[in-house]
Amino acid sequence: MSNSLEQFKHFVAQTSDAPIGLEIEQAEGSFIHTKQGGSYVDFISGIAVSSLGHRHPAVVSAIKKQVDKHLHVMVYGEFVQEVQWNFAKELVELLPEPLEQVYLVNSGTEANEGALKLAKKSTRRTKLVAFHNSYHGDTHGSLSVTGRNVYRDPYLPLLPEVSFLHFNRIEDLAKIDTETAAVIVEPIQGEGGVIVAHLNWLQALRKRCTDVGAVLIFDEIQSGFARTGRFFAFEHYQVVPDILCLAKAMSGGMPMGAFVSSREHFKSFMYDPPLNHVTTFGGHPVSAAAALANLRVLKQGNFVAKARGIEEYARAILTGPGIVELRGMGAMLGLELRDRSLTQSVVERCFDKGILLGWTLHSNTLIRLAPPLTIPINLLVKTLESIKEAIEVAVDETIKKND
Repeated sequence: MSNSLEQFKHFVAQTSDAPIGLEIEQAEGSFIHTKQGGSYVDFISGIAVSSLGHRHPAVVSAIKKQVDKHLHVMVYGEFVQEVQWNFAKELVELLPEPLEQVYLVNSGTEANEGALKLAKKSTRRTKLVAFHNSYHGDTHGSLSVTGRNVYRDPYLPLLPEVSFLHFNRIEDLAKIDTETAAVIVEPIQGEGGVIVAHLNWLQALRKRCTDVGAVLIFDEIQSGFARTGRFFAFEHYQVVPDILCLAKAMSGGMPMGAFVSSREHFKSFMYDPPLNHVTTFGGHPVSAAAALANLRVLKQGNFVAKARGIEEYARAILTGPGIVELRGMGAMLGLELRDRSLTQSVVERCFDKGILLGWTLHSNTLIRLAPPLTIPINLLVKTLESIKEAIEVAVDETIKKND
């Protein structure tokens, strides 16, 4: 164990008793480089953050230019900062009505927190509806609408008046009623196993919320910004949420999140009392500069088509024994293997080959694949073939053990 790793574990609060522990020297493009000279293909993009790869030149340039102008100058919403409204304007131009104003925050869980508050304030209702196996963040409000007991149970009691329905089950939607302030949903459940919403179900959910006056919140923190083969996942479904929550790939590796809604909804934050939802660092000018550059690159580079291409290559290559299913959309994919032991073996073999994959003990037969949208095709194919080879070797070893 290196001294740096010992210091890291000693002074930095830990969330696991076995962190990956790579000592990072540099990250560039699709690769992460360690102080020991190792290189790893980042096939999860820092958990769906670095969609343009690490340190995209346009993002880095924008950050440097903004640093030379100013950093934080005032809490959110009080001073006119050109880089903030330029980003908000260009984001809104990509969205349909009524998604016409942007509230900038620091992270995905903050975006969801703000969306829940906005829904309750604008409807004057108190009940919230979410879905089993969902994940919306670790702060108390977001955790309250997260449908996985493994995360919730240590922190009970959470917010009252939250009910959970079954994802993709139409008959459950009747439980959304005129006392419901908001329904929060991921079009593709990420942490829950990359489960894709059915078209007819999501359209029925939209209709039910409209009929009873409930606010429909889409959590697109993982699925936004071209990752699914559309700029936003809701575009696959011909439905529009009342509030759209975004983060992760928004700002090219800088911390940022946002929730987007109508001017009418946002008016409720201005009164009774004024300043009833504020943030000190939300919309930080350096993050906003990075987000604006990131957005412009994404718009100009046809990355929605690149995401679809990543899915096509993955579906063509990742077949065979041991593989149960490859699900998801675009470059937001989940590779389901037949059991925990095989999954762990594959992830470890790939790590030894210099490939970082997404796998947690809470989804222990699923490998999450979320490569940068900028990954070169030859590297994409080579990496997918290495993953398939790791599966084949692990399956063969299991057969030999059982003989």
